[in-house]
Amino acid sequence: MVIKINEYSDVPIYMQIRNQIVMGISSGELSPGEQLPTVRALAMEMGINTMTVSKTYQLLKSEGYILTDRKNGARVRDNITKSGSMSDENKNELRRIVSEARLSGVSKEELQKMLEGILSEFY
Repeated sequence: MVIKINEYSDVPIYMQIRNQIVMGISSGELSPGEQLPTVRALAMEMGINTMTVSKTYQLLKSEGYILTDRKNGARVRDNITKSGSMSDENKNELRRIVSEARLSGVSKEELQKMLEGILSEFY
C-alpha cells in the first residue's frame, strides 16, 4: 500500500496516514494480520519524523484497527470490532462534506451517485 501525504493540507500528517491505513483495511488492500512497516521504516520512506508515525500507530491501536507489540511490530487486527454505528465525530464530518457539496452546487442526485460509487469500492 502506498501512503501519500499532502504537506499543504490542513489535516495533520498523522491523521492523513491514519485515514489512508483505515481505508486500506476497509477496502481489503490491507489484509487481516498483515504486517505494517516499522515506525522507523515508514518514517524514513515518507521523510517524516518517527514520532509522527508512532502517534499514528498508537491512534490506530486505540481505535482497535491494529495490534502492536515489541516482537512483531504493528499488524492489522484479525477481528476488528464492528459496532454497527458511526462516531459522532464521523457523522459531523459527513455532514460537513454534504454541506460543502450542496454549497458547491452538487445536486442530491449527483451526491447519491458519488456515494454509491464510493460504497461500491468498499462493499
